[in-house]
Amino acid sequence: MSAHSLSLGRILRFAILTLGALIFLAPYIFMISTAGKAQSEIFSSSLTLIPEQWSYVENFTKALSRVSMLTLLLNGVIVCAMIFVVQVVVAIPCAYAMAKLKFRAARLMMVLVMLGLLVPIHATALPLYVAFDRLAVLNSYTALVAPFSISVFAIFLFLQFFRALPDDLIQAARLDGMSEIGIVARVVVPNAWPAITAFAIFSVVAHWNDLFWPLVVVSNQDYATPPLGLLFFRAAEAGDDYGALMAATLIITLPLVAAFLIAQKRFVEGITMTGLKG
Repeated sequence: MSAHSLSLGRILRFAILTLGALIFLAPYIFMISTAGKAQSEIFSSSLTLIPEQWSYVENFTKALSRVSMLTLLLNGVIVCAMIFVVQVVVAIPCAYAMAKLKFRAARLMMVLVMLGLLVPIHATALPLYVAFDRLAVLNSYTALVAPFSISVFAIFLFLQFFRALPDDLIQAARLDGMSEIGIVARVVVPNAWPAITAFAIFSVVAHWNDLFWPLVVVSNQDYATPPLGLLFFRAAEAGDDYGALMAATLIITLPLVAAFLIAQKRFVEGITMTGLKG
């Protein structure tokens, strides 16, 4: 009886998970389907996932030729990589200091970090835009990267992870004569790769998909990020060639899907370990 109920429970959980996966994957499946359809078929009354007339080659050719897709992808990689590296370089020492060093302002800094999580980029967009305009750095990587150089979410995530690190490990490093910077570089960072990988997924996905800020500071296509490039593509196509638009969207989303599939084990491990308390 128990074995029967156990198998029934597994079947039920599997069915719920499958349903949830289908709901989340439905837009992506529809995008793959539309990318292979001709314009007349997209607007036909019949709704089928399998294209009647396969137009993948035609649509992907348009997607690659109407805008510089390679430039868009390269800009996305450069901007996301620069933001991620700066965020980690800033966040790890801050989180280490708050987790393992004792000083009076530690509690105040924790409160400021929590408050920082509540401030969206939209609230500071106008003063940042005015400042970048006066500094003449609009339409540049600086304008795209600088506002995100400090991530309070990264500080909070690493803080939770570092609290789980044994104090004896840090104390042993100090007894060996290491400076605090040396401890961070040679002890903390090598043990923090799961958390770094988890944060990398959050950071890269957020900034790869970000349209708001690039739309504010970039008007030159040479510095356009992938989502902004889709707007330029749609303008070039007069907004009506949805097969080619879906093909362009598919090209832009594939790197994210591939990166997540490669790093998913570390991502889950990092999220799990940042929930531990030392």
